[in-house]
Order: sequence, then structure tokens, then C-alpha cells
Amino acid sequence: MPGPLVAGERVLLVDPKDRRYLITLVAGSTFHTHAGIVAHDDLIGSCEGRTITGSTGRSFLVLRPTLSDVVLKMPRGAQVIYPKDLGAILIAADIGPGQRVLEAGVGSGALSMTALRAGASVVGYELRADFAERARANVAATLGQALAESDAPFGMAETQEIMRRTWHVEARSVRPDHRMVGHTGFLTTARRIEAGPTTGFKAAKAGDTDEPAGEG
Repeated sequence: MPGPLVAGERVLLVDPKDRRYLITLVAGSTFHTHAGIVAHDDLIGSCEGRTITGSTGRSFLVLRPTLSDVVLKMPRGAQVIYPKDLGAILIAADIGPGQRVLEAGVGSGALSMTALRAGASVVGYELRADFAERARANVAATLGQALAESDAPFGMAETQEIMRRTWHVEARSVRPDHRMVGHTGFLTTARRIEAGPTTGFKAAKAGDTDEPAGEG
């Protein structure tokens, strides 16, 4: 089990309305919200999972953030890739320990830290200096950094989007929530192939079956 919370560590505060706040603990500091003020010293040395009361009497659940929490709540310069898409990218790209990942455009660093957490090494290119600095800070605060190289032709490209809809469950009443996380971006994947002409495959068109094209 993880030990007590320490200064310099990120924690997630969740209020009774499920509003979430990501903060970094600093001795002597306070966190201000419309729901009240929370002293960092009241959190440092305590254990996660407890409930703390703010200055107005409202309570906050104290947790160590998951990577998903960090991605959604971390400072950002550019729009982040949402967790629903990050998981799909890891699977589609077969990212795992020992893989080398080239990232074109690091944005706020969400995909970088996700690939690093999966055990891959990453080298990223970002044209905007402000985005690069923000991404570097986010990744360093969570995981650290890594470098890699990669080049090769690609084929069998496919584009998709992932929809995520939660359900409301109360007693015997079950229904889909009225709001959902729909489109946040297109995911385009391709397979690394040997350079040169390929045979035995055709471009996908509407109405095509999954059967491979025959040789003519």
C-alpha cells in the first residue's frame, strides 16, 4: 500500500457534486475554491481515501490521482487526447515495454505520458515552444522523459473515432446518461510495411467484405 501523502505530491480532491480538483501539495499553502479553503498541511502526512472538511464545512474526498485524472485535470496549452482515445491508441499501435514511439506534435503531453507509462520510450516533435514547455512540465511532473527514433513506410491505414457514454443506475432504474463524451478526435492507424509495391490487398470501399482480395 502507498504511504502517507507527502509535500510535492499531486492529489485529487473530489467534492460532493463530483467536481474534481488536481493540486500539488506544498507545505504551508492553501487551496481555495467556492466550496471552501483546504490547508495543504491537513493533507500532508495523511492517507488517501479519507474525507477532509474545508473552511465552509463542505467535505472533500482525498485521493491519489490516476493517470486518467492527471490527463483531464493537468495544465494544458493545447487540447488533450481523452483517456478513451488514449487506451484505443495504445492497443491499435501495439505500444508496450521496449517499443520506440515517435510523436509528431506533443500538445500538452497526454499521449507522451501514456506511452511512457506503458513502458515505451518516446521522442516527440512540437513546433510551438509554449506547447513543448507545457508538455515537458506535465510529463516530468508525472513520469519523467525518454527519447527514441523511428522511420519506415506505412500501409493499411484506417481511421476511426471512439464514443464513450456512461449509464445512470439507480435502484432498478437503468438508462443512458443524457451527456456523453463523443468526438474528441480522429484516430488514424497504419501498419509498418516493406518499401515497394504490395500485392494481394485492395483499397477498402463501402460494401467490401473482410475476405482478402484474390490474385488475378
